[in-house]
Amino acid sequence: MTLALLVRHASAGDPTSWGGEDQLRPLDTLGRVQAAGLPETLARFPVSRILSSPAVRCVETVAPLALHLSISVERRPELAEGADPADALGVVRVAGEGAVLCTHGDILHALTGVEPPKGAALVADHGPDALAVVELVPPAAEGWA
Repeated sequence: MTLALLVRHASAGDPTSWGGEDQLRPLDTLGRVQAAGLPETLARFPVSRILSSPAVRCVETVAPLALHLSISVERRPELAEGADPADALGVVRVAGEGAVLCTHGDILHALTGVEPPKGAALVADHGPDALAVVELVPPAAEGWA
């Protein structure tokens, strides 16, 4: 079994209320809490590589994990929102064991049939024919009490 950790970017607020280019939309307060919790959330997994959509909200989601592990974040356009799912799957397949890949809900749904909550991770086995979700790792925070 070859596993990949597929992370949906953390909460970044309502895109319709963001006045700038969507690629530049940052995490909101909840998203920053979710991102800060990612090192603990994924602590039981051996992470050796971090790849991300170039969108600011994706890079900000994995930044605390990268800092914690002293690993650089590799920005990959194949993981961007609206990218060709076949290209995204290609990146997953070559990323290797222990890779964390941060992307968007549309890409995750196209690859796995699952659109997890923002800030969550899917543990996926990439077998010869398809990705199979083995586990959903919930986000560090899902909302405010």
